[in-house]
Amino acid sequence: MPPNWYVPKSGRIVGDLNTLLMVMKGLPLAYSKDMQEDKEPVFDAYGALCLSLSAMTGMMADLGINRDALAGAAGAAYSTATDLADWLVREANVPFREAHHITGQIVKLAETKGLALSALSLADMQAISPKLDETVFSILTPAASAASRTSYGGTAPDNVKTQVKLWKEKLS
Repeated sequence: MPPNWYVPKSGRIVGDLNTLLMVMKGLPLAYSKDMQEDKEPVFDAYGALCLSLSAMTGMMADLGINRDALAGAAGAAYSTATDLADWLVREANVPFREAHHITGQIVKLAETKGLALSALSLADMQAISPKLDETVFSILTPAASAASRTSYGGTAPDNVKTQVKLWKEKLS
């Protein structure tokens, strides 16, 4: 068996949770004595979490960010296709099932031409759906895609800033 540090920690912690849930599930309703079997998974999960946090702290301290590479990767593989389908629903009043089909055809065309969605001409897109207009290009960038996710937990810059501030305060 590999050493303890090698075991994937998220799986180990979930396993500890399952162990604890099974122990608690099996107890009689009015059981009021010391639960002997609950300690080991709790302490094991705590140890695994502490080790993981320590490793992540060191990794983050040494992390170098290549913004150009990240920006290139963010726009790869038609990552804004969902935004195109959402735009068709929101702006052109197209039912989602039809918007999904239109988007698929546009992605296929872009793939055939070896272009990003934002590099297709409006004429090419309108050949598939005349409901598209020039405003669609405003949503076909990774930055616009991230900014449009404003719900709780979304990737909009204000959401991210709020979470960073919150966690800096909690962790300081």
